[in-house]
Amino acid sequence: MAEHTWRRKWIWLGGALVAVLLVVSGLARWRGPVVPAYEVAARPLVQNVVATGRVAALSRVEVGAEISGLVLERRVMEGDRVARGDVLVVLRADDLEAQRDAARAALQALRQAERPDAQARLRQAQAQLAQAEREATRRRELGEKQLVSREMVEQAQQAVVAARAAAEQARLAAAALSGGAREAQALEQLRAAEAALERAVIRATVAGTVLVRRVEPGDVVSPGQVLLELARDNPGELLLPLDEKNLSRLQVGQDAVCEADAWPGRRFKATVHHIAPAIDPARGTVDVRLRIDPSVDFLREDMTVTATILTGEREQALVVPNDALLDDDPGRQSGQVLRVRGGKVEAVEVELGLRGLAMTEVAKGLQAGDVVLAVGSRPPGERPQPGTRVRTRAQPMPAAPAGAARKDRSLPAPIAN
Repeated sequence: MAEHTWRRKWIWLGGALVAVLLVVSGLARWRGPVVPAYEVAARPLVQNVVATGRVAALSRVEVGAEISGLVLERRVMEGDRVARGDVLVVLRADDLEAQRDAARAALQALRQAERPDAQARLRQAQAQLAQAEREATRRRELGEKQLVSREMVEQAQQAVVAARAAAEQARLAAAALSGGAREAQALEQLRAAEAALERAVIRATVAGTVLVRRVEPGDVVSPGQVLLELARDNPGELLLPLDEKNLSRLQVGQDAVCEADAWPGRRFKATVHHIAPAIDPARGTVDVRLRIDPSVDFLREDMTVTATILTGEREQALVVPNDALLDDDPGRQSGQVLRVRGGKVEAVEVELGLRGLAMTEVAKGLQAGDVVLAVGSRPPGERPQPGTRVRTRAQPMPAAPAGAARKDRSLPAPIAN
């Protein structure tokens, strides 16, 4: 009898336990599953666009030969800095030197021999003209007294005309050799010969750095052949191909902090100064140029650099973590979140503002203290549906990027471009 009573007690206890479990399970099912969630709050927010590009010179200058010749000297190497007018390459130009010497000798002969001779001829012609004029005057007076024939008077007058013409010719010849056409022609020939000889000495037309050399002593070069390439000295640039989805965030004048792969830890400042007017259809990118701080002197042409462009900043903004946004598309300014009120899930349309590394600004649709589910990264079939009941498990808000509220624009944590 006692054994029977003991068995009945165990049956009652087992039934009660099953009933309790059923009640607890039903209550839990009624209250819904436990889902991670965030409480919406206001905090500092920084929006960045990060991209990798390369160092680009504002312009490259190709230095070429203007004449044919044999290279005697090459005075620069890659990496050498040159000033405007510095000698880069010297060509052999024996024939041009001969032409210059001949032109110089011709000018010297004109000034030292031909010009004095012409001036002497001019003085002689002027003296002959004066003598002819005096003789004509005498014969005219004698003719008036009928002491000489009329024919002799006319001959004296013709002699004056001939002497005057000879004097004029001598004057023109002397003038041509004394700063006139002949001397000007000789000077021009000398200048042309010297200019041709100067082209045998190839000089830098701009200040810059030698990037490429394509000539060695002993090479024979021809007109138009590129011998060297120079990078013009100017504030350097960074050329960044950015995804076109970031175009709406970019503006000329935005600050950036950059870091070269070759110099990790040596950050430097840059500024957006040009945004290409067209999109590359093959890559879906837009070229953005950043002007580098002139004090940066350790960069090299085509060096790889990562730039973090600060495109927006809020001292205080109402934010939600990015994994609370459903089907998040960085190119859209609206989105949807799952908010929990009274234990039930509801879908809420939100208007978005700045987008940061881990958080996004909510301009409209939510208030501080609202609870949103951290299910944006889950497939749609695994998300709680609107109208269902859930229990929330509070998740800490993601940490704000370093330097989010600082005014020195130091490099914050990057966002993938």
